[in-house]
Amino acid sequence: MKKMKSSSSWVRQAHEAFRKAVAEAIAEHRRNGVPIAIWRNGKVVRIPAEQIEIREPQVEYKASSKKKKPENFWSGSGNSD
Repeated sequence: MKKMKSSSSWVRQAHEAFRKAVAEAIAEHRRNGVPIAIWRNGKVVRIPAEQIEIREPQVEYKASSKKKKPENFWSGSGNSD
């Protein structure tokens, strides 16, 4: 899969959730003996369950060197009630 260029946190989280869901679906097919269909070289190819390779999804961990200052919920809201 291509690396995503967006730095949005929710985009990374959605991408990771999608990858985990696909990995679980493939593992479930293997456990239940159900083949999967993939696209390979311009054609749909069925992979028998016994030939499905289970791989752990790659997880990227990054440490931030900066500490974020917590946002004050009431600051800048414009409400002075």
